[in-house]
Amino acid sequence: MNKGKKINPKGFEIGQLKILAIILPLVIFMGMPIIFIINHAFKPMEELFAFPPTFFVRKPTMENFTKLMEFSNNSGIPLSRYVFNSVIVTLLTVGISLLLTTMSAYALSKIKFKGRNLLTQINQIAIMFVSTAVLIPRYLVVCQLGLINNVLAHVLPLVAMPVALFLVKQFVEQVPDSLLEAAYMDGATDMTVYYKVILPMIKPAIATAAILVFQQVWTNMETSNYYFQDDSMKTLTFYMNTLVNANNTVAGQGMGAAASLIMFLPNLILFIILQNKVMNTMASSGIK
Repeated sequence: MNKGKKINPKGFEIGQLKILAIILPLVIFMGMPIIFIINHAFKPMEELFAFPPTFFVRKPTMENFTKLMEFSNNSGIPLSRYVFNSVIVTLLTVGISLLLTTMSAYALSKIKFKGRNLLTQINQIAIMFVSTAVLIPRYLVVCQLGLINNVLAHVLPLVAMPVALFLVKQFVEQVPDSLLEAAYMDGATDMTVYYKVILPMIKPAIATAAILVFQQVWTNMETSNYYFQDDSMKTLTFYMNTLVNANNTVAGQGMGAAASLIMFLPNLILFIILQNKVMNTMASSGIK
């Protein structure tokens, strides 16, 4: 064995060039759509319709964002109202979903009770169904509960996310049973074990689940389309998509580009903040 070589050297080595030669083009290729979305939102009208199209903006301007704000203010409902609705709905849904997901994962992984395997199988089957397949049952349930034009109609249909539960459950199963047994011997209850033992050890999985739930809620238009007649109760995603479709003209392309960037940035920022924990989740899943 050559002791002079290390698997992960701290400094730069010549042998790393071949790795960089493979990874760097992939990084550039994957990053090009993000760079394009950012540049496209700041292009003036002449650059938006330039031929051949330009990738980078030459004369950046805030005109697209200004027009977007003016159009929203003139429509009767300010843009800030849609932003407020989206923020409240996202915070409520992500918070409730993570609470239910982590508690369910703990129960299905570490607490023995009758029907546990059946519930696990039901969750795995639910992963196969897309939202369109359950659209009518969801609508009927929301109507029967009397939640039309109620903020809960934004939240309740989205709190259950089978993929997030499956991911977190796999992570909880890796927590040693000896830790739980020691906590029980010290007099801890199930809730104490959940709060002080389980949650601190599955933070990477929680971060990954938060991103999955956030993306589902932030980009969702189903609830605004089907459960609300009052426009002031609808979300930013619905308004932005309506804006782009209603102004599918030359003048509306700049506002559409600005709207796309506004909708994309929260996803990018959240992933950048939580990326280390997401990578830890993927690594742990791969090891298992």
